[in-house]
Amino acid sequence: MNLQDFNSKVYPLKDKIFRFAKRMLEQTEEAEDLVQEVFIRMWKHREKLDEYRSLEALAMITTKNLCLDRLKARKFPVESWNAQQSFIEMIAEETRPDHSDLILGVKEAMNSLAESPRMIVHLRDIEGYELGEIADVMGMQENTVRVALSRARKRIREILINNENYEYQ
Repeated sequence: MNLQDFNSKVYPLKDKIFRFAKRMLEQTEEAEDLVQEVFIRMWKHREKLDEYRSLEALAMITTKNLCLDRLKARKFPVESWNAQQSFIEMIAEETRPDHSDLILGVKEAMNSLAESPRMIVHLRDIEGYELGEIADVMGMQENTVRVALSRARKRIREILINNENYEYQ
């Protein structure tokens, strides 16, 4: 694969890779660094890229694995939840969207999920991946992904309902 092919086939994946990495790592700068690392790794293996059925799946698997490596290397987890909460609170009341509490609730509910279901929900509901593609990225069977997605969505729904009931009592 030459530079032109790489730019046309791999480089367009940068936004998806970034969103996935940012969701997992919760830090913009670290996600940006990771995207660069994914591209470097793929460039180093450019001669073998034509052998893969889906470059997108390969990029997402690489991203997932690098994110997991970085998360395991952290001694203390990064808590960006407070930074997000502070940012939303700083937005003027009249310009703040009505659904910001719901969005925060969904983010909080997703963050309460275990790592694997959280990645599955992100890939399906935010990135729009098909179940088969998620199965490839996660190294799972498609039925396992389907069940995990269903359970994760159910858990998010339960958390949101419980939080809503608690807030209005």
